[in-house]
Amino acid sequence: MSPDDFTVYLIDDDASVRDALGLLLGLRGYRTVIFANAETFLEAYRPQWDGCVLIDIRMPGIDGLALQKRLQEIGCPMPVIILTAHGDVRAAREAFRSQAIDFLEKPVDEGKLLAAIAEAGARRRASTQDRERQEKFQQLLAQLTPREREVMELVVAGRHNREIAAALGISARTVEVHKARMMAKLGVDNLATLVRLSVGAAPP
Repeated sequence: MSPDDFTVYLIDDDASVRDALGLLLGLRGYRTVIFANAETFLEAYRPQWDGCVLIDIRMPGIDGLALQKRLQEIGCPMPVIILTAHGDVRAAREAFRSQAIDFLEKPVDEGKLLAAIAEAGARRRASTQDRERQEKFQQLLAQLTPREREVMELVVAGRHNREIAAALGISARTVEVHKARMMAKLGVDNLATLVRLSVGAAPP
């Protein structure tokens, strides 16, 4: 994901930090949207926003960790990077427990910040690809007949043809026919791929 396709949302109550990081990221080609506190960010937030969020941990009102948890509660998919001038183990542990990309101390090391943003972009790209893959799989599932769906569920559960035949009251040969049609409709050519898609796993 290139900088041009990625927006960095910066929330920090220190104007000098906002100016410095905004300038740095702008020079690196990133779009930035800057907020002085968590409250204004939450008021402005839209579900269609894409990018990552840089959050200062110590802010009046809603602090950085509270904002991170709030974003999780509302289903915000954007990765979070925590910034702090007062780093401590407890806060870092809490941030990572809430899936923070990184926990960076001020003054922020430029290399570490850019690496964290690059990692955030990689995670967003992977998340988007996973969602698109699952949406496509759900569309293909809708093409299956009820019997083909039953066969698929039993195949994914690890049942052999004879077991499936006994469970559904049909012949093993009929199970083979349903399985072949089901896999053709789903566009898979082996059971490993079928299982991977059914559980939402990424391809190797």
